[in-house]
Amino acid sequence: QDFRELRASCLSQGLLFEDATFPAHVSSIGASLLPEEKLWQIQWKRPTELQRNPHLITDGVSRFDIMQGEIGDCWMLAALGSLTLRKQFLENVLPKDQGFQEDYAGIFHFRFWQYGEWVDVVIDDRLPFLNGRYLSVHPRTSNEFWPSLLEKAYAKLQGSYQNLNGGYLSDALVDLTGGVQVQFSLKEPPPDLEEILRAADTSRCLMGCSTSGQSQRNIELRNGIVQGHAYTVTGAVKIPYKNGWKHIIRIWNPWGHGEWKGPWSDNSPQWDRVEPKYREALLRNKDDGEFW
Repeated sequence: QDFRELRASCLSQGLLFEDATFPAHVSSIGASLLPEEKLWQIQWKRPTELQRNPHLITDGVSRFDIMQGEIGDCWMLAALGSLTLRKQFLENVLPKDQGFQEDYAGIFHFRFWQYGEWVDVVIDDRLPFLNGRYLSVHPRTSNEFWPSLLEKAYAKLQGSYQNLNGGYLSDALVDLTGGVQVQFSLKEPPPDLEEILRAADTSRCLMGCSTSGQSQRNIELRNGIVQGHAYTVTGAVKIPYKNGWKHIIRIWNPWGHGEWKGPWSDNSPQWDRVEPKYREALLRNKDDGEFW
């Protein structure tokens, strides 16, 4: 599908694009994502029906724009959170030649790396809703739609929204960058893992991590960590602490809330022993899903 040709055709006819190859239909959701009676209750709505003044992006792109919906695609959203930290990669995936303000025709496109080349995926902007709530990722700012539309394009690439329900963070990172991925098992980590992470952060690598367990059940442990869940690594630093140095790693939960409650968490006493200049630079004490 050629994005520019399709958009020009819609604009000349005064029509909003409807994508026959990924229709606003149960087939695009997938047969087993929801119980059958719920599947038939899904409604599809365009951002222009939801908001008087929708935007693709407002005030730049940030991981804090993303809040996971009903679909278990934390693996993809954690990769997307990492992508927002590296704007040069993001522009590959999210072309700038589109929006709701100029030449709007209900059509958008996004690019993903598949088998050695960038593939352009065209979608219409009809998004699935169940009982008035987003089935897909929902924006923290109600009129910003890049996360929901990008997720829809990735669902189309994978065949359905259901095919996003569980997957590997490393696969999504490759699909969003065309990069090469390396994995470390925390059961037997390399002795210099903290230095590897710090060097990777300095050299602007995209990083994520995940917990073991059943992703369908989303059990939150008493320490605040969710089992079977993927997270974004958003920072790795070494700071003076007591009489030495401490490596700390910053992690973000694509739910947009729900944080670690142990040492170095937002309210932990460890921060009282950190020099004010480091504390002010590093600590954001709010329930935004991000924690050290």
